[in-house]
Amino acid sequence: MADEEPKPAPPPAQAPAEGGEEGAAGPSKKAAKKAEAKAKKEAEKARREAERKAAQGASGQQTGPAEDLAKDNYGKETHETVYSPEAEEINLKSLGDEHVGKLVILRAWLQNARMQGAKMAFVELREEGNWAIQGVVAASPEGTPVSRPMVKWVGAINPESFVVVEATVQKPLEPVKSCRVANYELHIKKCFVHAAAPTMLGMTLAAANRTIANFSDEEPPVEKAVENLTIASTPAPTSGEPVGIPAATMLTHLDNIVMHKRAPVQQAIADIRAEVKDLFRSYLKSHGFKEFEPPCLISAASEGGANVFCLPYFDKQAFLAQSPQFYKQMEIAGGRKRVFSIGPVFRAENSNTPRHMTEFTGLDMEMEIRKDYKEVLHMLEGVLLHIFRGIKERCAYEVELIRSVYPSEEFLLPEPGKEVRLTFAEGQKLLREEGPEEYRNVSDDEDMSTPQEKALGALVRKKFNSDFYVLDKFPEGARPFYAKVDPTNPKLTNAYDFFMRGQEILSGGQRINDPEELEARIRQKGVDPASPGIKEYVDVFKQAGVPAHGGGGIGLDRVVAWYLNLPSVHLAAFYPRTPKRLVP
Repeated sequence: MADEEPKPAPPPAQAPAEGGEEGAAGPSKKAAKKAEAKAKKEAEKARREAERKAAQGASGQQTGPAEDLAKDNYGKETHETVYSPEAEEINLKSLGDEHVGKLVILRAWLQNARMQGAKMAFVELREEGNWAIQGVVAASPEGTPVSRPMVKWVGAINPESFVVVEATVQKPLEPVKSCRVANYELHIKKCFVHAAAPTMLGMTLAAANRTIANFSDEEPPVEKAVENLTIASTPAPTSGEPVGIPAATMLTHLDNIVMHKRAPVQQAIADIRAEVKDLFRSYLKSHGFKEFEPPCLISAASEGGANVFCLPYFDKQAFLAQSPQFYKQMEIAGGRKRVFSIGPVFRAENSNTPRHMTEFTGLDMEMEIRKDYKEVLHMLEGVLLHIFRGIKERCAYEVELIRSVYPSEEFLLPEPGKEVRLTFAEGQKLLREEGPEEYRNVSDDEDMSTPQEKALGALVRKKFNSDFYVLDKFPEGARPFYAKVDPTNPKLTNAYDFFMRGQEILSGGQRINDPEELEARIRQKGVDPASPGIKEYVDVFKQAGVPAHGGGGIGLDRVVAWYLNLPSVHLAAFYPRTPKRLVP
């Protein structure tokens, strides 16, 4: 074109310098184009990065890695961990409106956590039993006291870790139905793990709080292992646990004893157990009884039987006491009018049933008789009725919680003045006339079997509207050598059993206090009065005059289990002992 400037002639071609495209006279045309393309590419990259940063700035996002301003407010608790001096240490039981808006510190187990996006997490914090509260941890716009990394960290804490949180108490918009503390929540500012739980629990809290699937002490065969994880068909507990949680066996519970004991249902049972002991003790003390402590180690079998545990004792052999029976009587002989004891009892019986254990807790009492042995019967009846009414009054919440897992009908009590007292013969007569067909010919001279007792319990409930009753005047052949024979009928004894829901929870009666009569009765039972253990017992009544007396022994574990109608007495024990179980 006319307006184009004339192009200079190209320089003479030269070989490129070694190692590049530039010669001594400058870059080649090819190298220039390559450099230009690279510059454009880098300029475009810089432009896009600038646009991205501008967009992040407009939305309030971080433009790159920055310091976590909340880093001191979460993590593993150490000796250097600092909490706010104005924060009050609290227990969930005492939380009230006076705490709203205040800074508090709670030490609890984190039972679950769930993320709500990247900026918020919800946790449930539990103290003992089912005392739980919802906690909220939300990232602050400025990144302190709570940052996004802190929210993410809290949401990832393993369930059942023990944590310490510092938080402000607030009222939620709506009650938190999944927590017992429903009308308050904690807005968490600090969270530290005091003791971390493993990533995988041997048994979850939800499974521990469900109905136990199997009470066998035997290890299941390999092919049955899958069945032990079968989804429970029972309804979900009212605590809000979803249906579909695997039911665990008693073996699984005992092999995971920590989670077993953390379950609210087990802690409720333990609380009722403690209340029963307190009610027993307080009632008897109010009636003039003195507590004493019998030994567990003895030199001979308590009652001359073979069902005792023996163990080496230096150069001798010792036994674990089957009963404090003889020692209660020694206390009466020693000048006490009324005594009681609470302690362990050992039975070496190979009974693998839901109603037997090799070690249990006995509630025992003994008292002087003034006129008639029924003074003792009425005292025992009074203490048990006091216990039953006390449980209903003091433990209503615990009973309701337990029934949400192990459903049962209310324990029926007789009206005052209408206590159910039957003689053994009257009980057998009731079975013959109104019981199942197989009991049409039961004898008045033979002791009852467990199925008979349960059948009679059902009849008493229907006929007398009571789950608690007494059978008196047991046949002579069904009672031990120290039981006082009825002076008007030598075939009977002044002895009785007490029952709950058709299951025996107490045996007792009047004891023989005359040494000659006692020796004769021992011989009648086929035992030598001079045999070890028996001789020492008889000698007590030869040392000084001993007043007429009687008493009874109550199985604490059975009282708790049958009041709640639990499927096994093992659930009522802290650490059940059976012929096949010695751990934990």
